[in-house]
Amino acid sequence: MPRTPNEYVVHLLIEGGHKEEVRFPTIQEFQKWYSSELMPKAASNDFISVPIKNIQGEYLVIRPSRISAIRVEPIFSSSVERF
Repeated sequence: MPRTPNEYVVHLLIEGGHKEEVRFPTIQEFQKWYSSELMPKAASNDFISVPIKNIQGEYLVIRPSRISAIRVEPIFSSSVERF
């Protein structure tokens, strides 16, 4: 039986070498944000909000046109913390 990830870490690689990490509880929530918020505005220089649900009172806004790459990493509760 395949294991189910506890959450997904999305690594946003931004122009200029900056990196941001955002966590989603399910792959479906990431896909919903990606397809409804990010992709329709992919070439835009207007800011969009990135959901940060696990940190109270903190916000992340980003210009979609400045995202160079996205890496989605499944995290399992039995995963060993990597540094």
